[in-house]
Amino acid sequence: MTRLEALQSKIQNKEQLARTLALWRFKDRKIVFTNGCFDLLHKGHVTYLAEAAELGDMLVVGLNSDASVKKLGKGVNRPIQDQDSRALILASLESVGAIIIFDEDTPVELIKFVQPDVLVKGGDWKPEQIAGYDTVKAKGGEVTIIEFIPGFSTTSIEKKIKG
Repeated sequence: MTRLEALQSKIQNKEQLARTLALWRFKDRKIVFTNGCFDLLHKGHVTYLAEAAELGDMLVVGLNSDASVKKLGKGVNRPIQDQDSRALILASLESVGAIIIFDEDTPVELIKFVQPDVLVKGGDWKPEQIAGYDTVKAKGGEVTIIEFIPGFSTTSIEKKIKG
């Protein structure tokens, strides 16, 4: 398997991810889940994902599809990079174990599917406000907030490029 094929193998559909999760669980791995758009990958994203990965053994990233990014109202030019590009860039990070692209407005159904041991979100959320909180807590899992690094966002990078 080439290095590129190894990276691409991290980008999975539901059937592939089900097999991956079963293998990880068989090996008693603690599974962490987070999600986002990850449009222009920057220091804040890399730090956040590394910290999320530290909370368990394997990190699954739910990546908003192009269509779901547009629905989020982040701007007419968003996403800047298409979902395949964003997924491959995420796959290149050592901290990321698997990526699955989702179309829904929230990752609630995906979280029910993954059944992570730890659910992670960044920012100023209260744990109870996070999509999937009830699912993870009901199975005895953890919900964790990781603070963003101030001054790093795709929106600010986009403004800087345009300016």
